[in-house]
Amino acid sequence: MDYAINPYGGCEHGCIYCYAPGHTHSELSEWRVVRVKRNLIDRLCRELPYVDGTIGIGTVTDPYQGAERRFRLTRQCLEVLSAKGRRVHIHTKSDLILRDLDLLSGMDSVVGMTVTTVDDRVSKMTEPGAPLPEARLRAITGLLDAGVETYALVAPVMSTLEGSEAELVDALVAAGIRAVYRDGLNLRLVDTRRLERMGIRPSPEAVEVLDALCDEAGVRGTDCYGDRHRRTGSSASLAAC
Repeated sequence: MDYAINPYGGCEHGCIYCYAPGHTHSELSEWRVVRVKRNLIDRLCRELPYVDGTIGIGTVTDPYQGAERRFRLTRQCLEVLSAKGRRVHIHTKSDLILRDLDLLSGMDSVVGMTVTTVDDRVSKMTEPGAPLPEARLRAITGLLDAGVETYALVAPVMSTLEGSEAELVDALVAAGIRAVYRDGLNLRLVDTRRLERMGIRPSPEAVEVLDALCDEAGVRGTDCYGDRHRRTGSSASLAAC
């Protein structure tokens, strides 16, 4: 991704492992209060002629969270970008993305769908405001069936995955996934107090098992950063994002 658009500030999902408040210097208590960037489309139309490359949508906050049903900012961005023939790369946890298949299937697009577990109980505990895993798996199948390049993002890999790695890989394969990107739990910008109360920790063991199972299933498993010892630079912001 060369540029980034985040149509909303804050996120309704409330994931306990979220690093975005720390990354954006926001108060955790305020992060679930969603801010709608009402001037986004005007700014995008003004700035777009001066940039080139892949445009990421949802690099800090989910572009298909609940607010999108009402405000449709993500869809409006896609309409502009599609008309201009731009390539987009979307990150989401939401099956609401299926609403925009008419646009995504006709443009240069790739989608990363985050699936960290197939256990509804774990999902409700760690990602309380996000769609449940089954909805995300159905969305993956719908995207792939429509010809949209789609991969699974297993990030972060936490101790909650231990013992159910095979179930997750089987579910992803059944949904049609052939590429998995994963990342370990990074505690640097996370409120670790909530994780500690729940007994959740990073799990290099689960990462190792996940990688081995992906290999066995013929699924391309890749660290999110390619080289786990080196991280590339950040994308530039577009349209005041």
